[in-house]
Amino acid sequence: MTWSEMQPLLEQGTVDTLYMVLWATFVTVLGGLPLGILLVLTDKGGLLQNTVVNKVVGVIVNIGRSLPFIILLIALIPFTTFVVGTFIGPTAMIVPLAIGAIPFFARLVETSVREVDHGLVEAVQSMGGSVPTIIRKVLLPQALPSLVSGTTTTVIVLIGYSAMAGAVGGEGLGSKAITYGYQRFDTQFMLVTVVVLIAIVTVVQLIGDLAVRLLARRGRTA
Repeated sequence: MTWSEMQPLLEQGTVDTLYMVLWATFVTVLGGLPLGILLVLTDKGGLLQNTVVNKVVGVIVNIGRSLPFIILLIALIPFTTFVVGTFIGPTAMIVPLAIGAIPFFARLVETSVREVDHGLVEAVQSMGGSVPTIIRKVLLPQALPSLVSGTTTTVIVLIGYSAMAGAVGGEGLGSKAITYGYQRFDTQFMLVTVVVLIAIVTVVQLIGDLAVRLLARRGRTA
């Protein structure tokens, strides 16, 4: 396959991959952020200590993390079809991508929030601060650099997931690699696709690292 033939396929695959990953990241943050905070708040010694809730949420998160994505992808076909109307295409793949990444991101959020100095929480409590105030004024701002780092890691994981989604009609670079690289034995196209994926991951990591450094520097000067 010549470059002129590969270029439109790679461009469309890249657009589809970014579309899936960006929307899946948005949904993952919306679902994983409160879940991770809830794990911290309901844990022993937490602001909303509740052993039952903590254990139930923890088990759900652990089950979600332990399922191989390709199996989850297939198992969610009926649910994806119910939500989107189809299980094929980049829009449909946002559903399993987000569901697969939410438990992973929730654990990263839990780790980030646990690192916040408990003394700051106690100080706000002593001034009559409510739990929502503590979350908004202390936990999230203090954990923000770590949360951004966790989000960067999640985006990279989602890029890998999106490549696997190509095996079941998810479009994107993974689909193009399978259709034109593997099934048609076009090694050159396969290698170019891998290089494009590596480039995307590298750019995401660089942007994430830069954002973390800027936030950390701002925190030191605040």
